[in-house]
Amino acid sequence: MPDDHSYTTASPRKETVAQIQKDIPGMPTYAVELEGLTKVYQAAGTATEKRALSSVDLKIPRGSIFGLLGPNGAGKSTLINILAGLVNKTSGSAKIWGHDIKEEMRPARMSIGVVPQELNFDPFFTPLELLELQAGLYGVPKSERRSEEILEVMGLSDKAKTYTRSLSGGMKRRLMVAKAMVHSPPILVLDEPTAGVDIELRQQLWAYVRELNKRGTTILLTTHYLEEAEELCDEIAIINHGQVIACDTTQALLARIESKTLTLSLSEDLNQLPNSFTRFHVEQKTPRQITFSYKADDGQLADILKAANDADLNIVDIMTDQGDLEDIFLQLTRGAHS
Repeated sequence: MPDDHSYTTASPRKETVAQIQKDIPGMPTYAVELEGLTKVYQAAGTATEKRALSSVDLKIPRGSIFGLLGPNGAGKSTLINILAGLVNKTSGSAKIWGHDIKEEMRPARMSIGVVPQELNFDPFFTPLELLELQAGLYGVPKSERRSEEILEVMGLSDKAKTYTRSLSGGMKRRLMVAKAMVHSPPILVLDEPTAGVDIELRQQLWAYVRELNKRGTTILLTTHYLEEAEELCDEIAIINHGQVIACDTTQALLARIESKTLTLSLSEDLNQLPNSFTRFHVEQKTPRQITFSYKADDGQLADILKAANDADLNIVDIMTDQGDLEDIFLQLTRGAHS
């Protein structure tokens, strides 16, 4: 991992680590670079051929927090397993930290740490033993191992010498992250890291992920909690049916939201909608609540508020919904070919 002094302690969302690192000599522009990556599972027995990935082009900027989103079966896990060396690609190329995963297998593997969805460690080992074993497998000299430090930052110091089978689900999940960090990889892949983790532990995990990112680690995140991706990620790619159907900054994706809503709460029952509302897309959900839907860029908001004022409605509250990443996700994945 790059030295701490290379980075500021300011919020990475104001100036992303990718921007800070942009001109550092000797470092790759992209942490992960995929070109035409394709994976086809051949037909076997009664099963037909399955194309899990189809000509995926993707560039993940060094130092970013990058979200990879998609419905179940979209190809996310296949892509991650190819990067991790668990699945062989059919065609195309993939580079990790500038190293081709086929031609430069060893440095590519050393450049990435993967936290899988499944918990995969021996229940009869202690967390400290597991981290020491993992570090040994990666060839980390004993003098350079940080097992106790990693356990401390993951909040597992008091469980360092306890059998892992006795850990809670959240602790096991944090231990998986700790395992992936023993060789200090510049890229950390988090595959559904907060599945089964309570809110407090989730916040602790994301605080640690942000700190890792501020220190220079590139984060590749898959999650079904879209609010997490919206909050954390600098850029997001959406994959469906093995193809990348959208890839842009989080802000640019959110800017694609076409419709917004405005809800007016009234002080008394409204028995009939005023005639001036007929030109709007409006719904009366309760006698004292009406909701308008409008296009984000058609200028109707001012017209709606003027019509409500002209109708002499006694408004006690106004609530707007700007839409979120979930709206974009559903809009894109539902519209994609099946």
